[in-house]
Amino acid sequence: MTDILIEGGNALIGNALVGASIHITGDTITETSSRSGTAALRVDTGGLVALPGIVDMHGDAFERQMMPRPGVDFPIDVALVDSDRQAIANGITTIFHATTWSWEPGLRGSENAHRLIDAIDDLRPRLAADTRFHLRQETFNLDAEPTIAEWLAAGRVDLLAFNDHMHMTESLMANPKKRARMVERSGVSEAEFDKIVMRVSARKSEVQGSIERLAALGREHNVPLLSHDDESPKQRQEFRDLGVKIAEFPVNEETARAANANGDFTVFGAPNVVRGGSHTGWTSAAEMVGKGLCSILASDYYYPAQLLAAFLLAADNILPLPQAWELVSGAPAAATGLHDRGHIAGGKRADIILVDAFNPMRPRIVAAIAGGHMVHITEPRRIRLATSAVRRVEPA
Repeated sequence: MTDILIEGGNALIGNALVGASIHITGDTITETSSRSGTAALRVDTGGLVALPGIVDMHGDAFERQMMPRPGVDFPIDVALVDSDRQAIANGITTIFHATTWSWEPGLRGSENAHRLIDAIDDLRPRLAADTRFHLRQETFNLDAEPTIAEWLAAGRVDLLAFNDHMHMTESLMANPKKRARMVERSGVSEAEFDKIVMRVSARKSEVQGSIERLAALGREHNVPLLSHDDESPKQRQEFRDLGVKIAEFPVNEETARAANANGDFTVFGAPNVVRGGSHTGWTSAAEMVGKGLCSILASDYYYPAQLLAAFLLAADNILPLPQAWELVSGAPAAATGLHDRGHIAGGKRADIILVDAFNPMRPRIVAAIAGGHMVHITEPRRIRLATSAVRRVEPA
C-alpha cells in the first residue's frame, strides 16, 4: 500500500481554493491540512491546482475508437483501452460509457451492446479510470427488454437511460444525405433499413409498457434512471412519475426549468459550453448554467470538454471555479450514487487531478491520481520518493 502526499499548491477544499496538503493512504484521502508530513511518494504541486477527479456520467466518444470511419471497425478491447487513456489524460477518473442499444443493426446494435458490456466487465480491473456501464436503451428496441431485465438483476448496468430517436429517424428518412449516413452506420442495404424502420415503428403501442417495466426494475435494483432529450414539462413529469430523476439534454428552457423546480438533475453537454452553443441548434448549456438550470456537464462526445468548460465558465464570470467544478465532479457523483467521490475530503476516494491553470482558457492536466494510484503524469520531476521506498539492488 503506497501513501502519497500532495503539497505545495492550492487545492479545492469545500467551496474554496486554499493552500493545503492532501494525505492519501491506499485508495482513500486520509486528511487535508496545512501541515506537511512523510510519505512514500511526495508530489510537489507548486503552481498547480488540485481538483477532485472528473466524473463523466455520459460519454460516447469511445465509439470513435470502435468505428473511426463509417464501416471501419476496430476491436472493442483496443478501443476501450485507448479511450481510457484519453479520459485519464483529460482528468476523467470515473467514466460511464454511454452505450446505445438500438433497434438499428451495426455500431449501436445488439451485438455491440453485448460485446461492450462483456468487454467492460473483463477490462475494468486493468483500466485506470473507474469504468462503468451506462445503457442507453432505445425505447422502440422492444426485443432487448428481457436481456436488459437480466442485466439489471445481475447488477451489470450502472445507469439506465431511456432514449427515443425513432421520431427523429422517421423525419430524417426524407433527407437523402442523412438517410445515407444512417444506412451506412447500420451496415445494411437501404431497402433493408427501410423495412427495419417500418417494422419497428409499427410496434409503437408497446413502447410505454416496456418503459414502465424497465423503470420499475431499475428502481428495484437501485439503478439511477435517466430520460434523454425531454421535449416538454409534461414529458419530464411522466418520466419523474416512473422514478426517472435525471433529465439528460432537455431540449428547451421550459423543460429544464420544470426539471429544476422539482429537484431533478439536469445534464447538458460540456462541448456545448466550449463551442458556444449546441451543434443541433438546441439549448445553450452556458446559458442554462447561468440561469441555474444545469446541474451537470457531461463530456457527451468529446473527452476534453468537461475540463475546458469548467474553466471557461469561470473565465467568463458565469460561475466561480469551485461552483463550475461541481458540475463536472461533485454533482455527477451524487446523481449516480457515488457518494465516496467528487470532493477532496478525508474519507473520500483518492481521485485527484493536478492542473496547470496558468492559462485559464487552456488548463492542462499535469497528473491524475485514481483510486490512490498515480495513473498519469507529464512532469515526473515533481515526484519525490522516500529513501526507504526506493529499492536498492546490490551487485551480484
